[in-house]
Amino acid sequence: MISSKLFKLKLVALIAVFCMSGYSTFANPTEAEPHEKKGFNAKEVILGHVKDAHDWHLLDIAGTPVTIPLPVIIYSKERGLSTFSSSQFHHGHASHDGYRLVTEHYLEEKGLDANKYVPGKVIAVDAADNPTNEEIYDWSVTKNLTSMLIGAILLIWIMTSVAKAYQVRGSKQAPKGMQSLLEPVIIFMRDEVAKPNIPGAYERYTPFILTIFFFILINNLLGLLPGGANVTGNLAVTAALALISFLATMFSSNKHFWAHTLNPPVPGWVKPILVPVEIIGIFTKPVSLMIRLFANILAGHIIILSIISLVFIFGSLQPIAGFGFAPITIIFNIVMMMLELLVAFIQAFIFANLTAVFIGQAMEGGHDDHHHEAKHH
Repeated sequence: MISSKLFKLKLVALIAVFCMSGYSTFANPTEAEPHEKKGFNAKEVILGHVKDAHDWHLLDIAGTPVTIPLPVIIYSKERGLSTFSSSQFHHGHASHDGYRLVTEHYLEEKGLDANKYVPGKVIAVDAADNPTNEEIYDWSVTKNLTSMLIGAILLIWIMTSVAKAYQVRGSKQAPKGMQSLLEPVIIFMRDEVAKPNIPGAYERYTPFILTIFFFILINNLLGLLPGGANVTGNLAVTAALALISFLATMFSSNKHFWAHTLNPPVPGWVKPILVPVEIIGIFTKPVSLMIRLFANILAGHIIILSIISLVFIFGSLQPIAGFGFAPITIIFNIVMMMLELLVAFIQAFIFANLTAVFIGQAMEGGHDDHHHEAKHH
C-alpha cells in the first residue's frame, strides 16, 4: 500500500517537472528576432510545436533557441541534389545554397501570401532572397521522421529483448523485467483482438496487429515528452498507417467479400443504391481510422499547450498574474497529462482493434463456408 502511494507521488512529481520544463520553450518564440520584443503569440507558439520542422527545437535560453539540426535534402531539376544541415538556415533568418526556410518574419518582410508560402516549408530563392517559384522536392529528415525512426528502433529493441528472454528463460519460467510487462499486453491483443475478429487466421495476423499497436503507442508516448514530436497528430503519418491497414484488408479479402459488396443479397431494385454505398464504405473505413487518430492526438497536444500558454498570456498582462496562475496551470496539466496517457493507450488499441475487425470482415465469408463444409463432412 505504501509503495503504491509512493509510486503515485513520484508519478505526479514527474509530470509536474515535465510541465515546468516545457515553460521555457514558450517564453521566447523562435520565429522572433533576438533583438525584437514581441508580445506572446499563443497561436504561433502552439502551431509551431505541433507542426513538423527541419530542426528539433528543445528550449530557449536567454532568447536563444536550443535546437538539434537535422539533415536537409532538396532535389531540383535545375540545381540537382543539395544536402546540408538545417543549422545553415539560422532558425529561418538566412538562406543557404539558394534555398530558404519560410517563417512568419520572412513573409512579413517580403509581403508574401501565407496561403501560398506555408511557414515551415523550404522554397527556392534567388540572390535577392526572393522566391523563384521553382519546383523542388523536399526529402529532408524532419523532426517527425526522426521521432518515428526513434520509435521504430525502440520497438525493435523492446521486442527483440522480450524474444531473447523467452529463448533464454523458456516459456515455463516466470517472466521478469520487460518480459513480465509486455506479456499480458501481447496475450490480451492476441486473445481479445486478433482471435475473436480473425478466428481462422489470427496466428498469421497477430504480429501485424501487435506491430501497429506498439508502433502507435510508442509514438503517442514519445509525443507526450517535453520537446517531443507530434507524430501521430500529423495527418500524413496517420494517412500512411491507414493506408497500410487498408492494403492489409484488401489483400486479405476473398471472393465472398467482393460478391457481398458488388452483389449484395437484397432485392434487385435496392442493389443500385446499396452497391455504391458498400463501395464507398470500403474507403471510408481507413479514412475514419486516419481522422480519429489524428484528431484525438492533435487535440490533446493543443489543449495541453493552450493551458501552458495561459501563464504567459496572463503574464503579458501582469507578471504577478502569470506567477499566480502557474500553480493552477500545473494542476490542470497534470490532469491532462494523465488523460493523455490514457488516450495514448486507447487510440493505439482502437486503431489495432478496428484493423483486425476490417481484416476479419474481409475474410468472413470464407470462414463461414469452411465451417459449413466441416459440418457437412
